[in-house]
Amino acid sequence: MGFTIDIDTGGTFTDGFIAHGGEVRTVKVPTTPHDLTRCFIDCIEAGAQAFGRDIAAFLHETEIVRFSNTIGTNTIIQRNGAKIGLIVTAGQEHLAPTGDAEGKTPLVAPDMVIGIGEETDADGISRRAPDRSAVLDAVQTLVDRGARGLVVAFDRSNLNPENERQVRAVVHAEYPRDYLGSVSTFLASDISARSGARERVNAAVLNAYIHSKLARLLYKAGEELRQRGYRGTLFIGHNNGAVARVAKTRAINTYNSGPTGGLFGAQAVGRLYGADTLISTDMGGTSFDIGYVKDGQPSYALRPEVEGFACNLPMMAIDALGAGGGSIAQVVDGQLQVGPQSAGALPGPACFGLGGTQATVTDANLVLGILDAGYFLGGGMKLDVEKAREAIDKAVAQPLGIAIEEAADAVRRTVEQAMGRAVGAVADRLGRPAGLPVIAYGGAGAIHAADIADVAGVERVIITPFSAVSSAFGSSLMDVGHIYYRRVEQAADTPQALLGAAPLVEAMGREGARDMRGEGFNADRIEASVQLFWSNAAGDAEFVTTAPAAAVSDEAQASQAWGEARERMNGHGVPHLASIAYVASAKVPHFQWDEHPVASQPVEAAKRGERGIFLGSGVGHVTAPVYERHKMANGHRVHGPALVESAQTTILVPPGWSLSIDRYDNAVMERN
Repeated sequence: MGFTIDIDTGGTFTDGFIAHGGEVRTVKVPTTPHDLTRCFIDCIEAGAQAFGRDIAAFLHETEIVRFSNTIGTNTIIQRNGAKIGLIVTAGQEHLAPTGDAEGKTPLVAPDMVIGIGEETDADGISRRAPDRSAVLDAVQTLVDRGARGLVVAFDRSNLNPENERQVRAVVHAEYPRDYLGSVSTFLASDISARSGARERVNAAVLNAYIHSKLARLLYKAGEELRQRGYRGTLFIGHNNGAVARVAKTRAINTYNSGPTGGLFGAQAVGRLYGADTLISTDMGGTSFDIGYVKDGQPSYALRPEVEGFACNLPMMAIDALGAGGGSIAQVVDGQLQVGPQSAGALPGPACFGLGGTQATVTDANLVLGILDAGYFLGGGMKLDVEKAREAIDKAVAQPLGIAIEEAADAVRRTVEQAMGRAVGAVADRLGRPAGLPVIAYGGAGAIHAADIADVAGVERVIITPFSAVSSAFGSSLMDVGHIYYRRVEQAADTPQALLGAAPLVEAMGREGARDMRGEGFNADRIEASVQLFWSNAAGDAEFVTTAPAAAVSDEAQASQAWGEARERMNGHGVPHLASIAYVASAKVPHFQWDEHPVASQPVEAAKRGERGIFLGSGVGHVTAPVYERHKMANGHRVHGPALVESAQTTILVPPGWSLSIDRYDNAVMERN
């Protein structure tokens, strides 16, 4: 078996999870915002070095490369995407995302929205097609105003996309793709076939807004790999839990793809312990992401909000707080605030010594002694304690009139309170089942995990050896796959209603077979399933169930799928089948868990020394033993206060908690 490479680019660091047989190496390099292909290649080079290979030999032996990134997310947040021209049905211009509650630049400028006449009836029958001359006038006007991408989002295009397709045909005829003046045209009906006019417009605009920047990055990343000898496919992480090649990736599918990978990783960890309900937390340099698994199913949003914009494109549901290692601390009107602004990768926290002067959570942890200035990233990056103290003093200690250590502790406690309350709310939503674990990850997550759990009222935290590169680790568990949607909109008062969807599934199956052949997989390797989107007649109960593809052709399986929907409807009326999705996937190499033998030496053999840390007014200054994570093994246990350090993260075991290493080499923290 060759190497598998999984890379996730975050706002501060780019993480790599590289596996070869039973061996695993994890690497972490600074993200390079000016050119994300640079940190992508830096991460691969670091992985090659970790296995003692030069990059050409390394890539020659590589079976698969999977890549997730935050380009889409950051583009939307920073409002630096492409200038979009939007064509809608006349009278629906108000649906365009031309405003922003936070005062940010809108996704679409008000003068970049044009309505033209077209009409489709309630059954999807086109009554009036768009006039060619009106289309050309609208397109030329938008192009003259600077449009670098066009979105066509007509009323009821989810029922019948024909009018949108006619506009695209007119645009391509007037602006052929082989001309330098060609303009990309995106149809709302291609992005979503579900109900919700405003949500469908938003989804299409968001996709177009991030498309060009993402396309440049991904095609360049693929070219960089080829120049270094890789002959395989670069697969891109999607927010539905699968990966696909660049040519078959829509930009909107990459939104939150990194956190989705982390949630898949957490789900896999939960299976080791028989935990089919759990909470996942990811604290990186920029954000704190919360997901969950309930009854074995990862959190899923049928109508997610993408950075505040309501959409109708289903994706994994990840809640994000502006709380990470790089979150900026400041005193505003006498009150300490931490985040949501982040120092990012550049200039980063003050202690990075890259020009940053603002106080951050990472600076606070360094001042408190929780971080070792000489062992950050395994010693690959030296931290400046004095710059951290200066930043905390100026931003927090002096304005509040307290000592520097107390100020640093206040920063830490403030961010932990916010994160803990958010985790507690999810625990309440899940019903707080006995033994509910938090799977904590992210480069900064292990420092704060136990204290966050304290605030949340959760008593068990699991931290894998890969926690600092969790999204990359989760990516290693993803298969290649594609998902296709079709509208149904019919009452399903009997199981036979599912059988009526067989022609739709057959058509989607043909699309799936075509696309999977393009990925390099024959029909005998394709696995198929369907997602059934249900509601009641009033539309106030909406959920999704998963079934084998045969549920639309086999009466017994149709009956089982219908029965599950009837049970989930729980008295809200007769199930209504709103839409159906066909999922085609193929297995690719995955990381496999191994069980580890019981430690042959006592835990003291893993101790590397002691360090003074400050844990707040209730505990004060204490001397904590410091253990090397890679020397700890199955059966080892330590009690807080203690520090466990690895090359990529630090685990703080606070007083009242213990940490043990189990047979899967995971660190399990429990309240005493």
